[in-house]
Amino acid sequence: MTLRLSTVILPVNRWHEGGRERWQRAEELGFHTAYTYDHLSWRTFRDGPWFGALPTLTAAATATERLRLGTLVTSPNFRHPVTLAKDLMSLDDISGGRITLGIGAGGNGFDATALGQEAWTPKERADHFGEFLPLLDRLLTEESVSHRGAHYSADEARNIPGCVQRPRLPFAVAATGPRGMKLAAWHGQAWVTTGDPKLFEEGTQEQSVEAIRGQIGKLGKACADIGRDVAELDKILLTGFTPEPGRPLKSLDAFVDFAGKHQELGITEIVVHWPIPDSDFAMDQQVFEQIATETLAQLG
Repeated sequence: MTLRLSTVILPVNRWHEGGRERWQRAEELGFHTAYTYDHLSWRTFRDGPWFGALPTLTAAATATERLRLGTLVTSPNFRHPVTLAKDLMSLDDISGGRITLGIGAGGNGFDATALGQEAWTPKERADHFGEFLPLLDRLLTEESVSHRGAHYSADEARNIPGCVQRPRLPFAVAATGPRGMKLAAWHGQAWVTTGDPKLFEEGTQEQSVEAIRGQIGKLGKACADIGRDVAELDKILLTGFTPEPGRPLKSLDAFVDFAGKHQELGITEIVVHWPIPDSDFAMDQQVFEQIATETLAQLG
């Protein structure tokens, strides 16, 4: 099974002060996709520079030619499907059909309350996502959509001429629970995992591999329940959130070993963070570029 290697570039640099160069370098290094996080602010970066995901991706689309681009991940925390669909259709057009939408239910971070609302419970997040994703699917595939739901409404919303990619740009659905897995099975062209968060602090890499194996099994069942072949979905691992996150990035050999174990599970794409000095994502730039250019050849 062919493995792809991608990166996620956090939107922390001004476009004319290193921002553009990172996206262009990602293309030069041969990454399959360069993603960015769709947050209003995020974790330890909250009090520093942080730019919007969709404008950043629009700029990246005009600065690159072949590199796929996307979000990891967009959520209902501060997005509405009607306006998001229009922006995504436009972004897909500007990029010439190179956009992937990573999308999930969201969490309880800063985005959850930035608009002045109370943070949703896990059930409320799942409820919103369960309505948001099917509506977004319709908005990107139908010329006119009207909808009255528990959380979202649309009144003859139009997205003409539609996406360059047909029938719409691909969805990469982040999910671990049963409701999210069902949505991935119904609407996803890919599935995204960060592993099992309960293992991050005290688990082992071996336990993490087994947890991801179990997640892929649940995805397979969700697909089988609706008569879909799970092999149709790409399976994306966003690194940095499994036990000992820095260990695979110490050297090319360490990363090849890490990637090989996950490839054997059925993971088809591995995403590594672009290095950011003095952060959780600090690493040697030379090792990072060696991983980008030599890993796939070593895996065969």
